[in-house]
Amino acid sequence: MLTMSTSPFEILARVVAIYAFLFVMMRIIGKRHAGELAPFDLVVLLMLSETVQNAMIGDEKSLTGGVLAAGVLFGVSQIVSYVAWRFKAAERVLDGKPRILVRHGVIDEAAMAAEQITRSELFEALRKEGITTLSRVRYAVLENDGAIAVGERRSDVQTLPGGKEPVA
Repeated sequence: MLTMSTSPFEILARVVAIYAFLFVMMRIIGKRHAGELAPFDLVVLLMLSETVQNAMIGDEKSLTGGVLAAGVLFGVSQIVSYVAWRFKAAERVLDGKPRILVRHGVIDEAAMAAEQITRSELFEALRKEGITTLSRVRYAVLENDGAIAVGERRSDVQTLPGGKEPVA
């Protein structure tokens, strides 16, 4: 039960390699999928955990091996969080940057396509903020966690031609 059949260093290397691979894949997939899990996405995530389990610990079935693998996962996660917190350049690489989807009532179609956000998803986020028309949107930003933050134009501010607000 406590005797390991696999080298601790092999388990460490396997866990770090799988963590790095999954991290890169999640960054490629994008923010939307990380922040909003549809039922299909949840099923894939659950299957993914089962799929990579053997790759992380191999034939190891001991309690010690499982605890070691879990500890390494938590440790790597803490290291990545610390590096992202400590170094802003690393934060942009690890966490990504928020993406502006709407600016002054105009949808950025390229940003929407790149993030695979549909107009219906965007309008759903706007409705949740009580905004029913694009002309009332100052900005809509896809945050790193997958949420869409919305800023509303102030009603007391007049706009110039082209949708620009006058500088105070």
